[in-house]
Amino acid sequence: MLRRPLAFLIAIFLLSTTCALAQSQSTPKPKPRVIVVGVNGMELDVIRPLLLKGDLPNLSKVIKNGVHGKLRTVGAPNCPRVYTTMFTSTPPEEHGVTGFLVGGITANTNMLKQEPIWSVLSKHGVTVGMANVPATFPVLPVDGYMISGMLTRGKNCEDGILCAPKLSEVEGGDAVYPAAMKAELLKNVGDIYIDCERMPSAEQLNGHETEVIDAWLKKVQLIRDQQTQLFDYLLTDHPTDFTWLVQSCEDRTGHWLYPIAPYNVGYNAKINGVRTDAFPSQYIAFDKVLGTILKHVDDNTYLFIVSDHGIKPLREFEETNPHAHMDHEKTTPVIAKHDFADGDDVPGSLFAMGPGITHGMRLMGFEASVYDIAPTILHIYDIEAPKQMRGRVLSEIFARTDQRAAQK
Repeated sequence: MLRRPLAFLIAIFLLSTTCALAQSQSTPKPKPRVIVVGVNGMELDVIRPLLLKGDLPNLSKVIKNGVHGKLRTVGAPNCPRVYTTMFTSTPPEEHGVTGFLVGGITANTNMLKQEPIWSVLSKHGVTVGMANVPATFPVLPVDGYMISGMLTRGKNCEDGILCAPKLSEVEGGDAVYPAAMKAELLKNVGDIYIDCERMPSAEQLNGHETEVIDAWLKKVQLIRDQQTQLFDYLLTDHPTDFTWLVQSCEDRTGHWLYPIAPYNVGYNAKINGVRTDAFPSQYIAFDKVLGTILKHVDDNTYLFIVSDHGIKPLREFEETNPHAHMDHEKTTPVIAKHDFADGDDVPGSLFAMGPGITHGMRLMGFEASVYDIAPTILHIYDIEAPKQMRGRVLSEIFARTDQRAAQK
């Protein structure tokens, strides 16, 4: 008497199991979400005291909930040289962007000899968003959008080197992909400055130091406010699987307003004694930008904060180095730099948090390098890194129970 009901229940169970299996197979697995925030020239010697004082609450949150440490950079590091290394995980001599100028021409995307991460991701169906990232002008097609950053050329910025053209005044190539998005940005965000303000010349400063410094810092904050609005708009109205956003005013400020002492090379009380808070304040301001970005970061989002290099006061014995202040100062009285021959003198920084990433972990020494950023991100998307990539997956940042943790 019990056989028919039992057979009926078994049939119902098998049917429901089959339907559930079919549904799981037909529903595509959601892609991971990754946000990379670049901070040009983030100097740990300045960051750490600010963290101890509690002046960087948002960065402190990332550290508590993730991994942090130094990021080994390349020799004679500068922004286009290192960012392109991060994009491609190949040495500058192989990817083609060896500095601000290559063969006397401002570095640009036409010089790329290796495939960048945004191209690899786009080919694998991962949507991509890029904004204010150095060495991305003219912009290239992606499965999403790209807004160029440092080295964008335009009115009063004809060479594109360390200056800030307005979006409407870009010349010599496209600053926005797709092109139709430019009008949308002008309407909804405004005529934003790209990159950061050009440093003042010695002539401009002479006799007007305080006035020029205050005006320059005010312009820098205006640019940062515009970029914060841009980032918030993009993350809200144009969410993508992968997003890379960059701030560059921190590095620009450090070159000539690093808080040096009278014994340092190049010290000038008329300049260096005016706003000793200027450089540290840049990181406090960045932390507020990070707070805006964190509003878009949930428990299922990976966040990477990366710096291409640090920045240190000048060292007299390296004044004859052919890379000294190259392409930076024109006539600006530079008192700090990063393009030392030994990149280990000015390491970058790495902060990461997200699903399966270990909490409260510090990477000691030089465990991570700029070459490792692209392979690690591709790993999160289960995409095999192209053979030319020299870096490795930073498997140690993932908890051992996490399914994404790779074998060393």
